[in-house]
Amino acid sequence: MKISKNKKNMIKDLDLQKIYEPLEAIKILKERSFVKFDETVDVSINLGIDSNKTDQNIKGVINLPKGTGKKVNVAVITSDNKISEAKDNGADIYGGNEVIESISSSKINFDILIASPDMMPNLGKVAKILGPKGLMPNPKLGTVTNDIANAVKNAKAGQVKFKNEKSGIVHAGIGKLSFSEEDILSNLKTFYSTVSKSKPDAVKGSFIKKVTIASTMGVGLTINLNSLR
Repeated sequence: MKISKNKKNMIKDLDLQKIYEPLEAIKILKERSFVKFDETVDVSINLGIDSNKTDQNIKGVINLPKGTGKKVNVAVITSDNKISEAKDNGADIYGGNEVIESISSSKINFDILIASPDMMPNLGKVAKILGPKGLMPNPKLGTVTNDIANAVKNAKAGQVKFKNEKSGIVHAGIGKLSFSEEDILSNLKTFYSTVSKSKPDAVKGSFIKKVTIASTMGVGLTINLNSLR
């Protein structure tokens, strides 16, 4: 694969086989960025699971302490008495069946969908639209709840969903490169800790095999796991 001149300069004299301390890796990504936009810092965690076995798959949601640096559009589908709660706490879209009708017309201009339990039966008609996009509300992810206020606040503050791929890897954006090194590290440790605690009982032996961080246009650097614990 052809590597651009900028990418070559970025990896020049960089040991890609080395296991880096978290702060050292973050500093390298910040210092060697060569683009004009604010890159996302991505984390990849290789898990010791067999993703073909349903009892070894994981998914969940994390509230990153320093946020994601990304504007998140939140939609809420709820009954009339909860709509003001959604509006007052910063939801971008709110309503009842009219929002569902909008979704059925493939009008999806939100990143997270929250629903109160009483509206879930009505959402069945758009499940085939929302499901493949990972937008279907789920009680385990905190997106089916009667506590609309906190759900919206959490989604706006820096909530990140995670789910392992077939390859057994979990990916997520944990902030922007413009964040301070300490804020990126705080988000990284929180993400690692949450994934680590979601180890299924069916998984024997080592659960987390490898952690790598990279910026949008940067290279992946392997992190010392002991420094994240």
